[in-house]
Amino acid sequence: MDTARTATIHRVTSETDITVRLDLDGTGQSRIATGIGFFDHMLTALARHAMFDLEIAAQGDLHIDFHHTTEDTGIALGQAFARAIGDKRGICRFGHALAPLDEALSEVVVDISGRPYLAWSVEFTRDKIGEMDTELFEEFFRAFAMSALLTLHVTQKAGRNCHHIAEASFKAAARALRMASEADPRAAGLVPSTKGVL
Repeated sequence: MDTARTATIHRVTSETDITVRLDLDGTGQSRIATGIGFFDHMLTALARHAMFDLEIAAQGDLHIDFHHTTEDTGIALGQAFARAIGDKRGICRFGHALAPLDEALSEVVVDISGRPYLAWSVEFTRDKIGEMDTELFEEFFRAFAMSALLTLHVTQKAGRNCHHIAEASFKAAARALRMASEADPRAAGLVPSTKGVL
C-alpha cells in the first residue's frame, strides 16, 4: 500500500465553496466548519471513529437551506476518499460495523468496490435535529458513496431518539470505513478482486 494515503479536494460551485483534507491513516483528529452545527458534530464523530484526520471548510448558501452544503460536502469528501485510497492494493475492501447509542442501533456495511451504491434504511420521526433537516443525512451518504465509488448499506436496527439514530449511523459508517480501508497483511500489494482491478 502507498505510505501516503492523503488527498485534498477544493470544490467550488455557484452554491458552495468546500475544501476537504483527508488522511486515511491518521489519528482521528478533525477541524470541521460547515456552518451547520449538528452536521459538524456528525463529521467530527466520523473522523474520530474512522481514525481519519479530516479538515473540512465549507461555505454555502445556508440562507436558502442546508441541502447544497450537505450534499456538496458529501461529494467533496467522497472525491477525497477515492483519491486517497488510490488503486486499492492491499486493502481489506469490505467493512462492517454495528454501533449502539443508548436505545439506537445502526449497522453499516461497505464495499470499496468501484461501484457506487447507497442502500438507506433509516427512519426519522422528526423533520429536524437542531436546525438540520433529517432527510439530508441520506443525501450526504448518497453523495459520499457515489463520489467515493463504494457500496454503502446503512440500516437502522433500533432507535427512537433521532439524535441517537443519526449519531449511531455515522459512528457505524466510520468503523466500517476504517475496517474496509485498512491494510490486509495477507494481501500486500494485491488488488482485492478476482478481476484484478477495482
